[in-house]
Amino acid sequence: MADENSLRERLIDVGVHLVLTEGSASVGLREIARRAGVSHGAPRRYFATHHALLSAVARRGFEDLAARFETAVDPEAPPRAQLERLAKTYVGYALECRGMFELMFRHDLLDGAQQHDDGPQLRTSTLPLFERMAALVGRCGEGPDVVHRPGPPGSSAVPPVVTAAALWSGLHGIAQLWTWGSLQLALATPPPGDEELDRLVTAVLDAHLGPVTA
Repeated sequence: MADENSLRERLIDVGVHLVLTEGSASVGLREIARRAGVSHGAPRRYFATHHALLSAVARRGFEDLAARFETAVDPEAPPRAQLERLAKTYVGYALECRGMFELMFRHDLLDGAQQHDDGPQLRTSTLPLFERMAALVGRCGEGPDVVHRPGPPGSSAVPPVVTAAALWSGLHGIAQLWTWGSLQLALATPPPGDEELDRLVTAVLDAHLGPVTA
């Protein structure tokens, strides 16, 4: 059993390397088998379909991203500072690991592929990230359940889960549009434009949480 688990992990390792160096389109069962030095049929013992293998590779991406959060975010820092570090790490990961980031959010994988043990769908790997963000958003408010943002008199408070969803959407949009070069074009900013990228992340935080005041 140990050897079987080792081979399965080795196949995933090869898949991760291919995604990070050549993109998700390069990850096929036969190519992974060739690079792992096993028969073409070997991956089928662990992954019933191509998508099942890609799902396992993408799950590694979520594990890597979670580990980066743990390194980057100081749990003793104020909630807003933690959110800023989380946000910049998220966008930075998307730009550094483009192939993996794209694979992690493929809807055909999230909606259909399961692990070899009939475990939870890949989409559930996003929940810890979102729950952590929502918890921090809640701590940025005046109470545990609501976040108060600047708005017109009489406007309703926005629940943390809604604010967190909007914030996540904004960060994901920055990552995708920056990868495609659309934001650089719109802002007339030549690559790499790191300062502009940081300002965009801060602007998204300010839009949903209000600016930091001295």
